[in-house]
Amino acid sequence: MFIIDAHLDLSMNAMEWNRDLRLPVSTIRTLEKGMTDKPDREKSTVSFPELRKGNIGIVVATQIARYVKPDSLIPGWNSPEQAWAQTQGQLAWYKAMEEVGELQQLRNAEQLKSHYELWNDGSPNDKKPIGYILSLEGADSIVDISYLERAHQYGLRAIGPAHYGPGRYANGTDATGKMGKMGLDLLKEMERLNFILDATHLCDDAFWQALDHFSGPVWASHNNCRALVNHNRQYSDEQILALINRGAVIGGALDAWMLVPDWQRGLSTPKGTNCGLQKVVEHADHICQLAGNARHIGIGSDLDGAFGTEQSPYDLDTISDLQKMLGMFSAKGYSEAELELIFHKNWLNFLYKAWA
Repeated sequence: MFIIDAHLDLSMNAMEWNRDLRLPVSTIRTLEKGMTDKPDREKSTVSFPELRKGNIGIVVATQIARYVKPDSLIPGWNSPEQAWAQTQGQLAWYKAMEEVGELQQLRNAEQLKSHYELWNDGSPNDKKPIGYILSLEGADSIVDISYLERAHQYGLRAIGPAHYGPGRYANGTDATGKMGKMGLDLLKEMERLNFILDATHLCDDAFWQALDHFSGPVWASHNNCRALVNHNRQYSDEQILALINRGAVIGGALDAWMLVPDWQRGLSTPKGTNCGLQKVVEHADHICQLAGNARHIGIGSDLDGAFGTEQSPYDLDTISDLQKMLGMFSAKGYSEAELELIFHKNWLNFLYKAWA
């Protein structure tokens, strides 16, 4: 099955984790033996060869750089300008990968259609570039609203205004409070330029405010269900229904603490909590039951989003194992046509409409 993954922090892994994603995952793990600067060293799951092996030919790939105040417990950059510069370094890496034929940026419906056809022409994937749609996770690096236009010109197509904690434009996970004028101005300019609003990570106050003030396309690239794991990072059924009513697609995330309740970082294990890929299917199925159909779910794995196999489903070794979920959805009664919707067509249909 052809797969679209709507959330991968590829440039963060390349630039901050110093991973050459052209290498096999096994080689990346070997190179990291003995390293302790990150909790997921030797445990990565994503590389270009594994994407090709898993027939994952289109991804939504991020830029990410948070601004933080000096006393913040959350890591980040000490000025918006530094955060912007970090995202531009990430952009330079994406462009370098395009130049050597590993990646191909997708900016419009015509390019999307052409790339999808390339990956479904029956030939081997080995030499095919992986298509990527550029997204910004957290808007702190947008120094001021004028930067949005230049970001759109270099190919940015989706923006999540918030990430973790308080943000310059919106508050995110584990924070509260509505957006001020800066956030509302951001939404207005995003709508003018036809950016996709990624509602992921918006705190509850900002989530409802954003839906009230933004009339453009909305998706949730990587989110799960609060009804199954009770945390503000997840969406309540009321929020999920609001997204469904806006025509959104919600991508299932594979971070274990979002899949099973009572996860304790550094203590819990995927096997110890029975956290397998089946849990991803359960969250997706919950959304389908609310919607009454399978037209609002997809994959937004967030794999290697500052975690590795220590915090991924126990039956996933690399990202190519996303294919295992086909049988799990089938066992729940999903048809072949519905599987196509879940694994790629919902994202395609959303983008064709957004970019029409």
